[in-house]
Amino acid sequence: MATSFIRSLLIEDNVVHARLILSLLEKAEAVSFDVVHVDTLAAGLARLERGDIDVVLLDLVLPDSQELDTFMRVRADVPDIPVVILTGLEDINLAGRAVEAGAQAYLVKGQINSAQLERSIRYAIERTRAQSGEWDSPMFRLAQQQFLKAAQLMNLDDNIRQRLLFPQRAQVVTFPFRRDKHEQVETVFGYRVQHVLTMGPTKGGIRYHQDVNLGEVSALAMWMSWKCALMQLPYGGAKGGVRVDPTGFSRKELQRLTRRFTSEIIGMIGPDKDIPAPDMGTDENVMAWIMDTYSQQVGYSVPEVVTGKPVVLGGSLGRKEATGRGVVYAIEDAAKHLGMKLSQCTAVIQGFGNVGSHVARFLAEDGVKIIAVSDATTGIYNPHGLSVGSLLEYVREHRFLEGFPDGEAISNAELLELPCDILAPAALQNQITLDNAPRIKCKLLAEGANGPTSLEADEILNDRGIFILPDVLANAGGVTVSYFEWVQGTQNYMWSHEEINGRLHKIMTDAFHSTLQRSQRDHLDMRTAALIEGIDRITQAKLLRGIFP
Repeated sequence: MATSFIRSLLIEDNVVHARLILSLLEKAEAVSFDVVHVDTLAAGLARLERGDIDVVLLDLVLPDSQELDTFMRVRADVPDIPVVILTGLEDINLAGRAVEAGAQAYLVKGQINSAQLERSIRYAIERTRAQSGEWDSPMFRLAQQQFLKAAQLMNLDDNIRQRLLFPQRAQVVTFPFRRDKHEQVETVFGYRVQHVLTMGPTKGGIRYHQDVNLGEVSALAMWMSWKCALMQLPYGGAKGGVRVDPTGFSRKELQRLTRRFTSEIIGMIGPDKDIPAPDMGTDENVMAWIMDTYSQQVGYSVPEVVTGKPVVLGGSLGRKEATGRGVVYAIEDAAKHLGMKLSQCTAVIQGFGNVGSHVARFLAEDGVKIIAVSDATTGIYNPHGLSVGSLLEYVREHRFLEGFPDGEAISNAELLELPCDILAPAALQNQITLDNAPRIKCKLLAEGANGPTSLEADEILNDRGIFILPDVLANAGGVTVSYFEWVQGTQNYMWSHEEINGRLHKIMTDAFHSTLQRSQRDHLDMRTAALIEGIDRITQAKLLRGIFP
């Protein structure tokens, strides 16, 4: 990875800090640095216009530019050159926003040594080269920045920090499959990413969606690593997907697509290697096809190669509703902590797929009044309460919520801003942002989806006293019951529905309280506390296993 010669532009107006950085770069051993130092943004931009710069080391507070605008002006002029932010302790949140906006990393001045500075620059250059392809996605930047924030607060060993920023394995495939009109052949992109292999086999869903890319799948695999570690499951994180819109495919087309994708990634998966599960756009039928394709290749039936499959093929009771049930278990624990009586609460749920519909169902069983739900077609609002049974029946008949008669049609954006006690985003990522976070009117935010809240929104919601159940905690019920299914498959012994729910409830409750305890002890928000809990467990495992050779 080392580059023998790196041309660097240091934009820093503080003379003491500039001398510090220059002296650290002079001590670098693996590479040589040719450093140009300027003390204003105008001078820096003028130097960048001349070219021949490999990396920019940027202070965000300069005489002629302030805060995030400093980075955005550099980014606009040279979008393909990596930028490493130089920050003080008081500006870490600002530096984090710059990373989310596209900077490669940030370093705290006064807390770095020569080796750390050298390596951060080298990794920034390599990451930029990687991100010129499909790594560059908002979800992956969010996942990396969440990790970097937690790593800074827990003083994570720099070797571990660099190692966990990217997945250990990633396979990108392109493959053809036939449409129902046999002469029509589609070529599509597929992905399988394994983030951490230290903890045991990897685990993660497969999604079919038109926005799937390497960055998105890598972000989901990273979150799955923290999630499994937080739940103390013997897995590393993985994720996979195919970039298609499955809503326009027939059942036969989906089966051909699935079987061909399975054959492309078959070397990566296996009951002791990597165990797929359903995700957005896939279901138990897709898992059955993956299981059958894998079994045909090895010559015997291997039910435990996937989880989330039909019960008759070795699937687990309770798996289909596990993610939604886990969200509600987390809400129940949070409500007790906050002194909220659920039978007097109202709830708004964005998304009415497998997760959102079960969240609505189980909250209604707890006596919560469901006042709004939504799907891709519309939102439905009724301040007097919606009948979850009627919603489920309508969707069974019409597939979507659009046209449901017993409520007012509203947009997904309007739905998020409704006054309520519990808000559960259970659809897509990046739904609560800097723009709408000031208008969120809930007491408890339970993330059924992955990555629904941006970092800026996190800060606003926490400052406003809204209690957040982060995705790595709230939606971990699915992977937990997938673990139960895998154990049952390897043992050839089935558990009852009551056993499944009881075990899930205990694991979810234990994870909630360990996260809450760390949050209160270390004065952290719940998301950062949950991430640190997971990262710390993986760090211990990596340090104990060491490096081979």
